[in-house]
Amino acid sequence: MFFLKTVFCRVFQGAFRIALPLLPYREPETVTSCSELQRITEKEKVKSVLIVTDKGIAENGLTEPIEEALKCAKISYTVYDKTCPNPTVHNVEEAYSVYRQNGCDCLLAVGGGSSMDCAKAVGARAVYPKKSVGKMKGILRVLRPLPTLVAVPTTAGTGSETTLAAIITDSEKHHKYALMSFPLIPHYAVLDPTLTYSLPKSLTATTGMDALTHAVEAYIGRSTTKQTRQLSLDAVKLIFDNIETVYRDGNNLQARKNMLEASYMAGVAFSKSYVGYIHAVAHSLGGQYGTPHGLANAVIMPYVLRVYGETVCKKLHRLGIAAGVCTANQTDKDAAESFIKAIEELNLKMGIPRKISVIKADDIPTMAKNAEKEANPLYPVPKLMTVSELESIYYQISDWS
Repeated sequence: MFFLKTVFCRVFQGAFRIALPLLPYREPETVTSCSELQRITEKEKVKSVLIVTDKGIAENGLTEPIEEALKCAKISYTVYDKTCPNPTVHNVEEAYSVYRQNGCDCLLAVGGGSSMDCAKAVGARAVYPKKSVGKMKGILRVLRPLPTLVAVPTTAGTGSETTLAAIITDSEKHHKYALMSFPLIPHYAVLDPTLTYSLPKSLTATTGMDALTHAVEAYIGRSTTKQTRQLSLDAVKLIFDNIETVYRDGNNLQARKNMLEASYMAGVAFSKSYVGYIHAVAHSLGGQYGTPHGLANAVIMPYVLRVYGETVCKKLHRLGIAAGVCTANQTDKDAAESFIKAIEELNLKMGIPRKISVIKADDIPTMAKNAEKEANPLYPVPKLMTVSELESIYYQISDWS
């Protein structure tokens, strides 16, 4: 049976790869300062904005320059600041209600991937008012253009400002819905490095490693293009050159700018070339336990890369050269191991644990099934895995194994 599923997955992925040049991918228009928001609102003829963010962002004053820009433009706005670290269906419905009550015609997401995913799902609800979030999960379920969507990342990692995906948690079912449709790509991305200054060291680390995961998975998959491969290599270089600097010195403007650029490039790369089992496993942990996505990716990445084995050695060698952690004259196998060890060393230096402490053995079969269902057939992974093979990864990353 697995042979037949393998054939199906590879045929499905091959069809998507052939269709890739014809699909309506687009990149958001980028600006480098919140002061540009006045120009954007004028261009889009915006009348009322819903700012989607979380309590931490709001309490740290990171929405203030955005609110000031909207006041200067004489645009009315409302703030929804209840977004959870893993945004829930309840968050989406609550924010959508605020959007309707205030007659909003623009969504402005401020924060990390959580705020952006929530805003994307609110936009989808706005154009499909009779459809629940669950009915819009999956591929190409949202076809209508969203209201003007502006993404303002305050972290350098998620890349959600470039992507067609929104990940929403169903708290009752302990499962994550992935909405993946082209209209979910934001229309604008405000890449202002000063907004990332107040990011705590722990989040600087895990969101940075999230960006690295995006670049790595986009590069090692089987649905890459010349553009996505180069973007991934460039992002990996920028991350290895800058992540420890921003971890130690959060006010280093150039390093913060470089990390935002790396996150953006990795976001474009994985939007077109997709991710893999690292993300599938991470999503299941987020759905089951609320494990922060960047943290999960950082911990899981070395384990999954080793499970991929020889199927990724040559590509990891190239990534290792870009990262500056191995040389061209090493064997592919040795270079791949050097790159994986360099990832582990980055985690160690930035206080990221080697294991996930909350995993319960009884939950592993369900999480593995969810991860397998998410990844197959969509993700063009280097090596297809069965549910039992995925289960072994959960055992490896659990702190009682």
